[in-house]
Amino acid sequence: MNRALFPSGRTLLCMAGGALALAGTGLRTLSLSQGSAGARLLVLLLLLLLAFLALLLLRLEGYGWSRLPVALVPIGLALFLRALLLDHTTYDYYDFLAQWAAFFRDNGGFAAVKLPIGNYNAPYLYFLAAISYLPVPDLYLIKLFSILFDVLLAWGGLRLVRVFLPNDPSRPLLAFCLLLLLPTVVLNGSCWAQCDALYGALCLHALASALDRRPGRSVVLLAIAFSFKLQTVFLLPLWCALWFTGRVRLRHFFLFPLTYFFTILPALLLGKPLADILGVYIGQTGEYAAYLTLNAPSVYAFIPYGVAVDSSPAARLGILAAFAMTAALLAVLLVFRKRVDRLVLLVSATVLTVGIPFLLPNMHDRYFYLADLLTLVLLCVLPRCAWGSAVLVEGSSLSCYSTYLRLEYTLPLRLGRWYVVMGLEALMMAAAAVWLWLLLLQLLRRPPAALHPSKC
Repeated sequence: MNRALFPSGRTLLCMAGGALALAGTGLRTLSLSQGSAGARLLVLLLLLLLAFLALLLLRLEGYGWSRLPVALVPIGLALFLRALLLDHTTYDYYDFLAQWAAFFRDNGGFAAVKLPIGNYNAPYLYFLAAISYLPVPDLYLIKLFSILFDVLLAWGGLRLVRVFLPNDPSRPLLAFCLLLLLPTVVLNGSCWAQCDALYGALCLHALASALDRRPGRSVVLLAIAFSFKLQTVFLLPLWCALWFTGRVRLRHFFLFPLTYFFTILPALLLGKPLADILGVYIGQTGEYAAYLTLNAPSVYAFIPYGVAVDSSPAARLGILAAFAMTAALLAVLLVFRKRVDRLVLLVSATVLTVGIPFLLPNMHDRYFYLADLLTLVLLCVLPRCAWGSAVLVEGSSLSCYSTYLRLEYTLPLRLGRWYVVMGLEALMMAAAAVWLWLLLLQLLRRPPAALHPSKC
């Protein structure tokens, strides 16, 4: 009898575990508190389609039937966790997203795109307009859109790790599964109803394409990411290093404004003024100018609670520090450009996504989202060298998420009569930044032949 025709015991166990998790997802979804039974059934079907999409992407990446049942367990668990959180609402949802969605429903769907509503750029407004026609509660559709990009984000992480380990199928698959289950990724979309997965997924794919010698595609993906979220700028300086190391040509950069134009073209055709579109990000930068930090683990979190600080000069100092750090990183990469390979570029990208929001003022608690993703990817590539930065960044970010979602500071530090309410989280992020800089310098000191993940 040919044993290859029959699944192994491990395969059957994984299939059973994945099926059990998906069954739990179904039971939880059908008992949601909002919408009709038909609407809840549609939500369940969409979640199952996302499970199918995850497996399909793995199959397209070359994973055979021996590994797909193993992946079904974390995929099913990831969807079950998200189903548990679908009913949760936050002040951000009630104060902003729910009102914007209702505005589109009350003003003709896509016809309302031309009107001044919200502080998100045009591509996300198209989504809000589209869901206004569907008989499903806005809360679930908004979260499902982010969960879709959670899957695409995991795929981007897989692609990025595979650039470094093309002959190792296990670690790219591990990155895929870990990104789906990363606490801040799970909480961001399915609990908080935020959409950071949109630009996060596109940035991972852009970086994977850049390091895989597909420069045009990388710039296009980066421009689409920028059209969704301004926080893409934390990663933008890396393309300067890609240019002076010969991985991106000057002509490729013209794709950025061209792609961005196509993302806003539907809004222009619908009658939205160009000034309103271009002014969205300018408005975002000035909206919270009075706050040096909005529960972000940045350098400003070291200021004791209640201490009066002149925000304008302090903010300018932080902006200058962020520019100086970015310039220093690019200068180091330029001087050592003959030693800059893909691994150095990945570490540099991670340095930027940790260091820039750590130094800038007016940062929110979610603005280290790219840092969460890239430190985990780096952990899968360099487990012996990058574990500390991954633990520190995710621990810091998760504590900040907890502060908002529970409306209570996690571990405030007391210094005499003063409290530094986010000091521990800021210390963790600062330590992660130092760890990554030391790792980068260590890699640059080695000869090019030694720059390999297995030799760290």
